[in-house]
Amino acid sequence: MKTPLPQGRAARALAVIAAATWVTAAAQVRADSGRPVAPPPYTAADVQFMAGMIGHHAQAVLMAGWAPSHGASQSVRALCERIVVGQNDEIVLMQRWLRDRHETVPEADPRGQMMPGMDHPMLMPGMLTPEQMAQLDSARGPEFDRLFLKFMIQHHQGAITMVNQLFGSQGGGEQETVFRFASDVYADQTTEIDRMGRMLDALNRSSQ
Repeated sequence: MKTPLPQGRAARALAVIAAATWVTAAAQVRADSGRPVAPPPYTAADVQFMAGMIGHHAQAVLMAGWAPSHGASQSVRALCERIVVGQNDEIVLMQRWLRDRHETVPEADPRGQMMPGMDHPMLMPGMLTPEQMAQLDSARGPEFDRLFLKFMIQHHQGAITMVNQLFGSQGGGEQETVFRFASDVYADQTTEIDRMGRMLDALNRSSQ
């Protein structure tokens, strides 16, 4: 069982160091042996993670995309713009990774992932329920800001859970692209949880 990734602001630095260590070690083995090093094969857990995170990201993009029309503050709008740009790019990366391996490529559906035999989409950890999405969509101004920050913290915590589940699986997260992507998700979203927590605290204090 792999140890869960570290919490806090050091997560990005540690993820970068870990990725660099993997690449350096592979290069050293090549230099020592004179033979190319085959990358670790991907696993079913890698496929499940990449496929599930597509819908997870799609919901975050939808939520963040409401900021301009729902009267979000400038600080929340700036956060939302980063989420929309960054996670749309990552959706393309995940779909390409699956397509290159001839795996099923799910649509970027913010409702969740449809599984065979299921009547309703399956929500990945942290994803908002239809009721929560309707609540957020009906909010405006400071109330939108408050609900967005609360719900996006929940959403990001779910993504961190997904990363830890991946790295806790047998062989999961060892394929280089999956490792780098999952490490980036963990680092970025841990940092954003800290930022959003401070924003939410400030918003709650100003409303008292």
